[in-house]
Amino acid sequence: MTTSTQHPMGKYLRPGAEATTFCPGCGDGVIAHSVLRAIDDDGADMDDFVFVCGIGCAGWIPSPYFHADTLHTTHGRPLAFATGVKLARPQAGVIVISGDGDLSAIGGNHLIHAARRDLDLTVICVNNRIYGMTGGQVAPTTPEGVGTVTTPYGAEGRPFDLCRLVEAAGATYVSRWTTAQPRFITRSVKRALTHEGFAFIEVMSQCPVHFGKLSGEGSAVRMHEIMQDQSVPLRQAASLSPGQLQDKWVVGELVGATTGGER
Repeated sequence: MTTSTQHPMGKYLRPGAEATTFCPGCGDGVIAHSVLRAIDDDGADMDDFVFVCGIGCAGWIPSPYFHADTLHTTHGRPLAFATGVKLARPQAGVIVISGDGDLSAIGGNHLIHAARRDLDLTVICVNNRIYGMTGGQVAPTTPEGVGTVTTPYGAEGRPFDLCRLVEAAGATYVSRWTTAQPRFITRSVKRALTHEGFAFIEVMSQCPVHFGKLSGEGSAVRMHEIMQDQSVPLRQAASLSPGQLQDKWVVGELVGATTGGER
């Protein structure tokens, strides 16, 4: 009996970049696989896509790992670059993969205006609720009261609900999942790629090295359990009060669902 060590999505990975640099327990590998699975399921050609990423851990998903045209841009500017790519090559599928800090802090202005313009882009926001690559600083998505290296007495203010933010700005497809639901991530990516307009997919992801340690959530396994406990399917959320939904994540296709958008 032989055991294959080949990555199931290996044909989409850049030669020489197969070994991961993500921290143990990081959710970025799950997200990378889910995106490539969507492309593979649709029988799409990687030459038809341009991937754009910013600065942060999530930026390492397409760059250097995806064997495709990729722009690894300056901090907070992936949507500005993606806009330029789409204007220059309107026939290309432009996919932005970046983190919550890159997209909603320094890049927040670009995010709301890209959604407002309803540009034909697919944006995958990896939300680990902290700045992971630079050592665990507070982000606009860090829950109130959680201590970080820059907020040792706890983060102040409510965190952004990024899905509601882009919906209010004008996004016409919005979904949220966690890394505990990879098949649903894949399904949403497939739908986003066929959607004409601004498609935003938020993926709540674990960062055990920084957020897990600083928040007390602990290991990647424990963080996965918390994700499952905190996830509320959209259909179920409709019957719950705001108090019951506090500290929960409503998951599903929140805006622009076609069929079966609710879990």
